[in-house]
Amino acid sequence: MRTQVGIIGAGPAGLLLSHLLHLRGISSVVLEKRSRDYVERRVRAGVLEQGTVDTLVEAGVGERLRREGLPHHGIELRYGGAGHRIAFEKLVPGRSITVYGQQEVVKDLIAARLAAGGDVRFEVEDVAVHGLEAEPYLTFGGERLDCDVIAGCDGFHGVSRPSVPEGVLSVFERDYPFAWLGILARVAPSSEELIYTRTERGFALHSMRSPTVSRFYLQVPADATVEEWPDERIWAELKARLESVPGFTLATGEIMEKGVTPMRAFVVEPMQYGRLYLAGDAAHIVPPTGAKGLNLAVADVRVLTDALAAYFENGSTALLDGYSEACLKRVWRAQHFSWWMTTLLHTFEDDDPYGRRLQLSYLDYVTSSEAAATTLAENYVGMP
Repeated sequence: MRTQVGIIGAGPAGLLLSHLLHLRGISSVVLEKRSRDYVERRVRAGVLEQGTVDTLVEAGVGERLRREGLPHHGIELRYGGAGHRIAFEKLVPGRSITVYGQQEVVKDLIAARLAAGGDVRFEVEDVAVHGLEAEPYLTFGGERLDCDVIAGCDGFHGVSRPSVPEGVLSVFERDYPFAWLGILARVAPSSEELIYTRTERGFALHSMRSPTVSRFYLQVPADATVEEWPDERIWAELKARLESVPGFTLATGEIMEKGVTPMRAFVVEPMQYGRLYLAGDAAHIVPPTGAKGLNLAVADVRVLTDALAAYFENGSTALLDGYSEACLKRVWRAQHFSWWMTTLLHTFEDDDPYGRRLQLSYLDYVTSSEAAATTLAENYVGMP
């Protein structure tokens, strides 16, 4: 079996890459170890940057996104007993975010690939990478897939990155001393926009997935478990952190899903080796505070699509050779923004009173200076 691009992973990066390549007349096969049902139900990010929305719409997979997504033109920073709105419409005119779950993006992309006759294979076992320096190919389940290029879109725990010879990649990482407890609840949002809350009890985030489903996050110890957080305790803690502004009442409801997410940052350089190109979480992870993970994956795929199109159309390798450098500029900008948002809004056990006063002072600056608020806004909606 042969194709032009072998893609490992049927998450947003792999599926979008396959679809964009199809639109450019380039063949691909997508291999995914999980079932279709699993990847379509996997709850992950839900904040789409302006550039991500534009990419999906231009690719012809944005109809349901436009219909069901929730456009937001600002966020609220809540601390010290008051809320402060960061107004995107004023600070970055014409740019916004859209709340639309990652699993919904995946459903749309799978439907588009299958409707176009795309080759997407689920529950594929024993994927292995070979021949990266000359003639690449993939093996899986007793079969062989020859290809010109391999795209590693299989996440942090996938097989792509470990296939690079030892010593080639430089790793940059940081683990944070806390985690996020995330819940999905069957309750209408208590706010029209996202609320990022800093309290002495820890950070909390009020988000949403639809007019009837809300998403919440709580800062918890790094070793916290779901069993330690029964529903009653979760709602009590969310209320304690979010009901810090006069007149605000948090609506509660059935908790449908809960999970603990470690807070970490991770980048490998370069994002390529031989005929292998890494995209999305296979190459980088950001703390979720900045809402950049899915958006960085989409940005990687845009760059890689143009590079592959140039290669297959006229044999030029210039864009492929520069793929990693081009992507890493955005990756490190997103890393810094995510670190900045994380340190701005979370409590750290080893911080002293001086450090906490500095944190509050910077929050005052961001919410009172148009220049500082603009920096937050333009990074949040996504750099051009």
